[in-house]
Amino acid sequence: MGQATSTSSASKSLNERFNLAFGLTALIWVVGLIGHFTPLLEWPALAIYVLGSIGVVVWRGKSTGEWAEMYLAGGDLKKSLKWGAIAGVILFSMDVFNTVMWYKNGGAPMGDMVSILVNKNFLFLFPVLVLAEEFLWRGLMLSAMIEKGINRHITVLVTAMFYVVNHFAVAPVGMKERALMAMMAFPIGILGGYIVLRSKNVWGSVVVHMVTMFSMVLDIFIIPGLVYKFMR
Repeated sequence: MGQATSTSSASKSLNERFNLAFGLTALIWVVGLIGHFTPLLEWPALAIYVLGSIGVVVWRGKSTGEWAEMYLAGGDLKKSLKWGAIAGVILFSMDVFNTVMWYKNGGAPMGDMVSILVNKNFLFLFPVLVLAEEFLWRGLMLSAMIEKGINRHITVLVTAMFYVVNHFAVAPVGMKERALMAMMAFPIGILGGYIVLRSKNVWGSVVVHMVTMFSMVLDIFIIPGLVYKFMR
């Protein structure tokens, strides 16, 4: 009787986590779509994304103790961080090379992102954004899908694609810049997803993401000037 009750409780908790992951995503996308056609733009959706993702994961962890189930604790942290660093260096190198080629061939700077990061002083909020993204996609959603028995490769692909599409839902910038960020998001989602699967720990994916976000800062503030000075 006790074992059946425990199994039922675990199943209920898993269903709640699964529903929270997809429910929060749906809310973010609906608010983003509505905001796009109003003066508020996607800012409300971005706020829900960041505060909701971190809030839901912390609430679940504190109320149910699901830190390990959401891959925020436990697993193989050392392996996770090692592969996160390796993948981060690879993506960093690829991003810098692609960005140099982009500007060298006449690509335009990301003016909207510069305005947001500089004029609105949001640059230092990047680490918070990274945590929100990793907690939702590689923590809450990926863990729930895996525990539901969904194929692991499909799980990684779905969570990566949701992460890609989300850039169109919450980024208050032009569509061209959203597309550029979405292109960067796909390899982060794929590599981060497999790192989490193999290590059962999300922090390696956080490392991948942090390193890539640093390369994005170079893309916006450093590389254009160097290209225009030395290669044009």
